[in-house]
Amino acid sequence: MRVSEYFPLDAVGGGSAGNGAEPEPRTRIELAYRRLRRDIVDGSLPPGSKLRVEHLKSQYQVGAGTLREALALLLSDSLVVAQEQKGFRVAPVSMEDLEDLTHTRSLLEMEALKQSIARGDDDWEAGLASAFHKLTLAEERLVKNAAVAFNEWEDRNRQFHEALLAACPSRWLRQMRTVLYQQAERYRRLSAVYGPPPTSVHDEHRAIYEAALARDVTRASEALEHHIGRAVNVAKLSHLLDR
Repeated sequence: MRVSEYFPLDAVGGGSAGNGAEPEPRTRIELAYRRLRRDIVDGSLPPGSKLRVEHLKSQYQVGAGTLREALALLLSDSLVVAQEQKGFRVAPVSMEDLEDLTHTRSLLEMEALKQSIARGDDDWEAGLASAFHKLTLAEERLVKNAAVAFNEWEDRNRQFHEALLAACPSRWLRQMRTVLYQQAERYRRLSAVYGPPPTSVHDEHRAIYEAALARDVTRASEALEHHIGRAVNVAKLSHLLDR
C-alpha cells in the first residue's frame, strides 16, 4: 500500500475543505469509504450485491488495501456484511429490519427530545428555527423532484433533527441515536424517491417544530414518533421492499 493511502490527502497534493459543507476527505481510505457509502445508500450498489475487491479497484481507482480498509469501516456501519471465505456483500434491506430500526430509533429519539426540550435555551430555539427554515426550503424542492433534491434534503433533515436534540445532555443517547439515523438513510431514500410524492413530510416537521418550541413534550413526542414511522408506512403501502 502507498504511504499516501494512510496520510492526509493535503499532504500529498489534495484539496482543502470547501464551502462549509462536509469536509474534504483527508485520506485515501476515507475517500474510498465515502464513495462506497454513497453508492450503497443511493442504490448504485444494490442490497445483497457482491463487493469484489478486484472489480472495485478499477471502478474506484484505489488499491486493494485501501478498499479493504474502507469495507471494514462500512462493516462497522452495518452497510456491508462479511461472508466467511466469500468476501463482502452490501447489507440487505427488509421490512423486518426497517421496523426494528424504526422502533428502536423512536425510543431513543423521543427520550432525547424530552431532555432537549427540558433544557433548551434561547440559543437552542434559535438554532432550531434556523434549521427548520433551511429544511423548509429544501422540502419545497423535494416535492418537485425527489430524486434530484434528495441529497440536499437529507443533509438539512439531519441538521434539523440534530438541532432538535442539541440540548439533550446525554452524549451516549445522542450518539446511539445518530447511528440509527444513519442506518435508516437507505430506507428514507427508498421512501422519498420511489414512494408517493413526499408532500406530507413538511407538515410532519412543522408539527414537531411547533410543539418543541411550545415545550409540549407529549405533542412533540407523538409528532416525532409519527414522522419516524413514515418510511415503514410508505414501504408497506407501496410494496417498496417486496422487490
